[in-house]
Amino acid sequence: MHSSTPPPHSAPFDLAASARGEMVREGFHLGDVPESDEQLAQIRAAVASQQPDPTRKDLRDLLWSSIDNDTSRDLDQLEYAERPPDGTGIRVLVAIADVSSLVAQGSPLDVAAGAQTQTVYTAVHNFPMLPNELSTDLTSLNEDQDRAAMVVEFTVDINGLPTNTSIYAALVRNQAQLAYSTTGPFLDGHPRPDGRWEPRLVANADLGAQLRLQDEAAQRLHKQRVALGALDFRRTEADPVVIDGKVQSIQTVLQNRAADLIADFMIAANETMAVTLRKSGRSCLRRVVRSPERWARMVALVATKGAQLPDEPDSAALNLFLQAQRVSDPIHYPDLSLAIIKLMGPGEYVLAHGGDDDQPGHFGLAALDYTHSTAPNRRFADLVTQRVVKAMIANAPPPYTDDELATIAEHLNDRDSAARKVERAMQKRIAAVALADQIGHHFEGVITGANPKGTFVRVFNPPVEGMIVRGAEGLDVGDTTTVTLARTDPQHAFIDFTRP
Repeated sequence: MHSSTPPPHSAPFDLAASARGEMVREGFHLGDVPESDEQLAQIRAAVASQQPDPTRKDLRDLLWSSIDNDTSRDLDQLEYAERPPDGTGIRVLVAIADVSSLVAQGSPLDVAAGAQTQTVYTAVHNFPMLPNELSTDLTSLNEDQDRAAMVVEFTVDINGLPTNTSIYAALVRNQAQLAYSTTGPFLDGHPRPDGRWEPRLVANADLGAQLRLQDEAAQRLHKQRVALGALDFRRTEADPVVIDGKVQSIQTVLQNRAADLIADFMIAANETMAVTLRKSGRSCLRRVVRSPERWARMVALVATKGAQLPDEPDSAALNLFLQAQRVSDPIHYPDLSLAIIKLMGPGEYVLAHGGDDDQPGHFGLAALDYTHSTAPNRRFADLVTQRVVKAMIANAPPPYTDDELATIAEHLNDRDSAARKVERAMQKRIAAVALADQIGHHFEGVITGANPKGTFVRVFNPPVEGMIVRGAEGLDVGDTTTVTLARTDPQHAFIDFTRP
């Protein structure tokens, strides 16, 4: 147990320096990439002199839009939907930034991206996988810019199943860069608490109708996935408000309808990619969540809530329980769902051999075929998948051998774990900084852990966790309690509470 004695007054904690320190500690390289300046110059010159490519469909006139976080500048996807003449299905197009057309395999920037494997987000500072000149400009699907893309097309039928799938190269133009925070309320029909709407969705009737049609398709996809057993978690998250590197506050954010729309489209696009590659006999990377090894512990946890799960892993039964709990016990649901997520274990990348139909699936999504393909600016796995898909379309030799893909998958898993450690450590430090001026304040919370290491409480607002350093006797997981903030220590990522 750590001391609850407040530290002496000191200078403001440097969160950005702490983030860099965490990255270095977890083995990420933060220095310059050798020969990257020369490669960027070559890419700029190639873009400036680029001639029309007759193999790409010109889809710039479609009413494409993107939806992402308010501060996102590395835009990987655009979406468009239309209702075919028969009026039953909804044709959906997901455009994915064609990063591989500018970042050559084996080039200095590609090697560096393969080493880091992903953009790491820490709220106070982002560590991009590719230079910002690419990921937020030349390979980002920015508003009012012509961009090369790979399009995944599918028709969502009346039952929510993607049909008539195809993948092809295209030229696209983002007509509206939108944000989750303002688009979600528009789709829900309720303004934000501050009264803000997305003005373009109100002023532009065609754009508003386009987003509602996309939402209709996404709702169909989601309903069908849940019916097949996909887990539908609804959890609140802590969202720090950071201005000029300084934490102003921590907001409580619940995934809204716009975020759901994008998630459902991306899942469908990733499934389409995986199925297409399997049917073509192409080896590729898969993103899997295996059937939970700790299912027995899930069964026991659910039993404490007066419910019963089958003896064998069953995602549909688990999801029915979670949906019921979200309605009947909303106070404890966030921590119950977090416990289930932890027991499921993290996702992992694996090699899927070409032509092998016996591949592990994604338990949480109830998907037999799943890959990562929709964020090539941010994830190296998606860039690899893009190259494999383009080789398939061109009927060209595979860009990677099976041994190379297996090695890449192993490295991706290692860096995935390292990135999660960085992000968790920084979340704790940011929370400690944000709560520093609330010493002595009272919070309502729920006990999330009680073991020899200590008793831990997750307060409801903001949703952050700390240790009860005094008065924890008799408390157990699931108990609700009132606690008083005693100390924060961002250096060691401590948040200490007490009880009378």
